[in-house]
Formats: sequence, structure tokens, C-alpha cells
Amino acid sequence: MKEEEAIKKGINIEALKEEQKKLAKLVSLKDAFDFGNATRFCGVHIEILQDTREILATAVVCNENLEIVEEKYIIRPIKFPYIPSFRAYRELPALTIVLDKLEESPDVIFIEANGIAHPRGLGLASHLGISISKPTIGLSKKVLVGEQQGDEIVFNRRVVAKAVITKQGSKPLYISPGHMISLKTAIELVKKCIKEPHKLPEPIVIARKAADRIKRELGKK
Repeated sequence: MKEEEAIKKGINIEALKEEQKKLAKLVSLKDAFDFGNATRFCGVHIEILQDTREILATAVVCNENLEIVEEKYIIRPIKFPYIPSFRAYRELPALTIVLDKLEESPDVIFIEANGIAHPRGLGLASHLGISISKPTIGLSKKVLVGEQQGDEIVFNRRVVAKAVITKQGSKPLYISPGHMISLKTAIELVKKCIKEPHKLPEPIVIARKAADRIKRELGKK
């Protein structure tokens, strides 16, 4: 849905933009701790169930050897339409619920979404990090805002993401910090959690596979 359509349906887009700008000021791009000591890596994934129009959210926690420690999922009704740059208002409620179900506390969370590489500096990865006060890293397959200068994505005169090739022969991932982590450390952790032959960090790969398995088990599409 485009912004114009959302406005016609009574969604106050300008109020949401102002909220994003306000929350973006809370984003920290400093490392919350020494991530060299991190031992719990979480990947989250969102699927839209086409037959029931519900959201399936999966969360997987891996240890330092990228072995599964814990897995959770939830299914919730969709209460907000998809509007570009406003994903959090549709997906954040499900993500916070599934993460709250985890018994293992993640040191960092990977999500296929943008962090500060966002028109108002608050992509889903950043919005999630602010909401749960956890370090988050956003990964995207395309540039949402800014211009690419070498491997850097520059927006409003600051570097908001970097293009990183994580699999030989593949197109780059665009990595942007979400919250409580620096861009440098975010890139280091993404590389640390890549397991051949995959392009994405292993916790996300496992969360995606879990979502596929859950859909099969529940007979969902």
C-alpha cells in the first residue's frame, strides 16, 4: 500500500513519521558491550501466511558454534497494512512477542530489514532494538535510501550501511546497524555467523527453515 492509499484509509502517516523521527534519536551506534564475548546469536524471521493473512514470526537462538539452542514461534493476525518504510507497525508486535518467549537471552539479533538505512533513520531493525533494548543488526538485499560510494551507503552525509559480499559469486548484502551496536561490529558479527554455503547469517537461515517447517506441520501456505 502506498502512503496516499494509507492516508485515504485513515492512517495518520505524518504522525507515524514524527514518531519514527523521535525514536530515531534514541538509537545508539555504540557497542553495548564487547561482542567478542557474545555467545548467543538470534535470528528472527517474518512470514505472511497467505491463506489466513496472519503473521508467522520465528526466533532461533544459536550458540558460538552456530548450533541451535532454542526456537520459538507465534502466529498473530495482521493489524496494519504493508507500507514501505513503515514495516515495524505491521511486524513489530509479533516480533516482540516471540522474542519475549525465549528463555535464552540473545546477545545480538539479526533481522532481514533495514537499521538506520531508512528515510527517517528508524528501519525495522532499529525500531525492534529500541523496543526491546537489545543490540540488533539489519540486513537487506537492496538499498532503501542513500547513494552507494564504493562499498558505503551514504545518506544525509553519513554512512548508514555497507555492501558486504558474504558468499562468493553472490550479490552483496547491505548491512546497517539497528541499535546498541556499531557498523564495524555489525559487519564483523555478520561475517562471523556466515556458514557456507549460505549468504545470510546462520541464525536467520535456521529461522527461515523453521518457518517453512512450521507451515508444513500446520498445513499453512
